[in-house]
Formats: sequence, structure tokens, C-alpha cells
Amino acid sequence: MPLVVSQVSFDAADPSALARWWSQVLGWPVVEEDEQGDEVAIAPSDGSATEWLFVRVLDERRVKNRVHPDLRPADGSDQATELARVLELGATRVDIGQGDVPWHVLADPEGNEFCILRSTPAELAAAEAAERGAEEPDAPAGASF
Repeated sequence: MPLVVSQVSFDAADPSALARWWSQVLGWPVVEEDEQGDEVAIAPSDGSATEWLFVRVLDERRVKNRVHPDLRPADGSDQATELARVLELGATRVDIGQGDVPWHVLADPEGNEFCILRSTPAELAAAEAAERGAEEPDAPAGASF
């Protein structure tokens, strides 16, 4: 049997502050916090995604993250709106050598990279459906997002 992802953990100098920042970005409430604030978890209220756990570490971050979240604007929003919102919350633009791409690379207040992608879930689903349809004979070609 395969394993099940329980949570995604993030090292943090200040887990409470970083968890609350991400709580604002994602709209997820804090679901657990130890008394010392060394471990703080956020998760969507509807259980639609894996919990994120922020854990205090004493060492400083020194290099680019090897793993980072890719975020899509929710249906009803768009990339420009979400980019402006997270920049207002304190995200910063980051150049990791990505070049001219349709997504934005940003960093949270502790320097952890993440991306805001272009398409919403509905736009992505429509593009993928069109692409699958293009594989059928006589079907129109779809756009890729």
C-alpha cells in the first residue's frame, strides 16, 4: 500500500509568525499550536488539502529551497489580483534564474520560495480537457496552461 501524506513541514525561525502569515495567504486557520509556539499547524477547514506544519529550527537558512509550493489563484480570482495581495502581505519577488515565465516566484517573510501560477483550477481543467480532446481525431486543439 502507498503512504499517505500527513503534513508538509516547514523549518522556521518564528513558526507562529510564519504560520499566521501563510494562514492569511491561503485562508487556512491555525489548527494546532504548542504552548511554546515551536510547532504551529494550518489546514483548510474543509480538509481539502494536506496540513502545513511550521517547526522552529535554530539554524539559519543558507540556500535556495529544494521544495516549494506552487499556488494557483482560486476560481473567481486571477494571478494579478493574488500577486498584488501577497505582495501587500509582505511577500517579496525573487529571481532564482527562472527567466521569462508565466508564473511569479516570490518569497515569504523568512525567505522561503513559492510560485503563483497563471491559471485558476477551472482554467487548468478546461485546458487539460481541450488537450485531451485534441488527441482524438477531428477534435479541436486545446491551450496548455
